[in-house]
Amino acid sequence: MRINNLHYNARSGAFEASVDIQRDGRTFRYPCELVGPQSMDPATVAAGLAHRAMKMSDTARV
Repeated sequence: MRINNLHYNARSGAFEASVDIQRDGRTFRYPCELVGPQSMDPATVAAGLAHRAMKMSDTARV
């Protein structure tokens, strides 16, 4: 899993990124958003974005 173009949108109060999930030799990209303060722990941000991408994916395997 790879998080791309991570930035904080102060207007919406959320982290935004595209998250790539590799599966069966293919890459699937999901636009994700995680609402929270800009001071949120980076590991929490990454985990939250990854979780959202997995929920958008058609399967739960990585």
